[in-house]
Amino acid sequence: MQSPVSHPSLRRTPIGIALQAGLLTLWMQLSAGAAPNATQTAPANPQAPEGMRWIPGGEFWMGSQDPTKFERPGMGKEAMNDARPLHRVAVDGFWMDTTEVTNAQFTRFVEATHYVTVAERPPNPAEFPGVPPEALKAGSILFTPPANQVDLNNFLAWWRYEPGTSWKHPLGPQSDLQGKENHPVVHIAYEDALAYARWAGKRLPTEAEWEFAARGGLEGKMFVWGDEMKPGGRWMANIFEGQFPSKDTGEDGFVGLAPVAQFPPNGYGLHDMAGNAWEWCSDWYRPDYYAQLAAQGAAAVRNPKGPSDSHDPDEPGVPKRVHRGGSFLCTDQYCTRYMVGTRGKGEPNSAANHIGFRCVQDLPAPQSGKKP
Repeated sequence: MQSPVSHPSLRRTPIGIALQAGLLTLWMQLSAGAAPNATQTAPANPQAPEGMRWIPGGEFWMGSQDPTKFERPGMGKEAMNDARPLHRVAVDGFWMDTTEVTNAQFTRFVEATHYVTVAERPPNPAEFPGVPPEALKAGSILFTPPANQVDLNNFLAWWRYEPGTSWKHPLGPQSDLQGKENHPVVHIAYEDALAYARWAGKRLPTEAEWEFAARGGLEGKMFVWGDEMKPGGRWMANIFEGQFPSKDTGEDGFVGLAPVAQFPPNGYGLHDMAGNAWEWCSDWYRPDYYAQLAAQGAAAVRNPKGPSDSHDPDEPGVPKRVHRGGSFLCTDQYCTRYMVGTRGKGEPNSAANHIGFRCVQDLPAPQSGKKP
């Protein structure tokens, strides 16, 4: 499924599968929930950096089985070809933010650095030849639910580029952050996330680190919390209920973006690793990258950092970075990428009101002196 924030009519750039391995049987053998093999113990100093949890590292099977092979609630209709073949990966231990970076945290960063996000900068006229300069206004992409049901193949029916929209004005130029201090910061482009991470003495996670952390010690599960969409009838993530995209009934307790940490944490103590807001990873996106890793053999690939370049067959020539985790707009009617092994993608200069991020930190912990 093509990313709406990469569509030529929406993004801010000039230019407007993976192989499936025969590993399903092996995957099902692993789905009993065994924890990955630990490869790095907690640091000698157990005190965590503020707002972070220790992720011990280990080996795991990365990727997702084909959800269309199962008749279970929440699986959806996408085969997720770019999330296969399953391949063995090892990651070293690291610290990870317990939640997505919030508006309050990002405000402190901006106050300290006077940083201006991509959405707050007018597009460069040199990148848009033929477009009148008065039409090149700073803004971002905003979800706008239609009044009636629409063709789900036409995502332009619920997305629009809205001048004046940014992290400070997440629902349009007349909106603000009052009462949303604990919401994930959104309308964040890739370079905005990088800038914050560097200021905080952190970095963005690799895709492998993100998935390992999201699994929380569980192996081969479909969701962050297990194999059932609603264990015991309980919602475990902020996603879209009702008729997409026209009516979100808010059965999970929220319509639209939710404050962070409103749902139970995973096994590593991390909140919102499914739903709420997409999160940037440092990897370039290629749908064939997993096949490249699997071709290296059965041994686990250690600390993969992604391909050296990007290719998206949906939009050749438009580089993409990986998104992970899904958002409050994910639903089994349209986008089921709240499933833990699945992947998203986005053009680095594009942002929207469902895209945020969280950071990681290596050992030894950098002594930045800042408290994001």
